[in-house]
Amino acid sequence: MSAPADRLHGSCLCGAVGFVLTTPPRAMGHCHCSRCRQHHGSAFATYVEIARDGWVLLRGVDAIRSFSSSPGVERRFCATCGSKLLFVMHDYPALVWVAAGALDDALSHKPEYHIFVGSKAPWFVIHDALAQHEAYPGVS
Repeated sequence: MSAPADRLHGSCLCGAVGFVLTTPPRAMGHCHCSRCRQHHGSAFATYVEIARDGWVLLRGVDAIRSFSSSPGVERRFCATCGSKLLFVMHDYPALVWVAAGALDDALSHKPEYHIFVGSKAPWFVIHDALAQHEAYPGVS
């Protein structure tokens, strides 16, 4: 399924939460930090960075829960099924990072980098040629 280039729909596993991205992605990357690995239960988490006003909730405001995983970082997820939806960093109020796996529509954007590779799972080997960063590569 695909959507117009300027609108991408997403949802949680149970369907309680639905949203749309109304602005194009600024960037996309794989995060290997220990918090993302634990939150997603995987070797890394893939996020799409967009303007905060480009993430529009369509349904499920009562189903969304937040968890402060570190100072200034809130992770949001569905309380019913546990699907990861996005995270926000208080130092960057104009941006959100949407979990790419929560998107229902085909995303033409491709991952551009790996971040926090210094704390990646020791059993995971990065085999692609994407840029690798020890820390966050910078947010404008």
